[in-house]
Amino acid sequence: MEYKETAIKGVYVIEPRVFEDARGYFFEAWKQAEFEEHVGKYHFVQDNESKSSYGVLRGLHYQKGDCSQAKLVRVIKGRVIDVAVDIRKSSPTFGQYVLVELSEQNKRQFFIPRGFAHGFLVLSDEAVFTYKVDNPYAPQADAGIRWNDPALGIEWPIDPKDMLLSDKDSKQPLLAEAELFD
Repeated sequence: MEYKETAIKGVYVIEPRVFEDARGYFFEAWKQAEFEEHVGKYHFVQDNESKSSYGVLRGLHYQKGDCSQAKLVRVIKGRVIDVAVDIRKSSPTFGQYVLVELSEQNKRQFFIPRGFAHGFLVLSDEAVFTYKVDNPYAPQADAGIRWNDPALGIEWPIDPKDMLLSDKDSKQPLLAEAELFD
């Protein structure tokens, strides 16, 4: 696998080596020693999976305080735009984001450390999205930032009228109003 650090320190796009032939394909999706060598030591404790249809936007989510989570995300089926927003107030990249396309074709993974809000937008008819986290989900620590906050300026690739959001996600606070990381 090739580990590419993005413009925001600690956020990585991971490109697998895919071996294809007439039978199909094979690739290593997770190799702990290699991950630790390139990214760092993380102990993932939970795997999650979601299925969504075209235009579904999930996010921008994070867990607060001691319940914060690092995530390693990928798409098994379909295509999404994935976003990580730096919400660490003391960071030189505070309020900046990294946007990456993840798909069943490119088989990329995206590593998002603690201190970031995360979301994705489905661009295919359907997408199956999976991710590892290093801390279990804690409902009392659930938090988010509004997906269309002008202070972030995220350039989503489809018209907002074509997006499907949960009621919760459509009412998240703006970055300036959110509980953030130091």
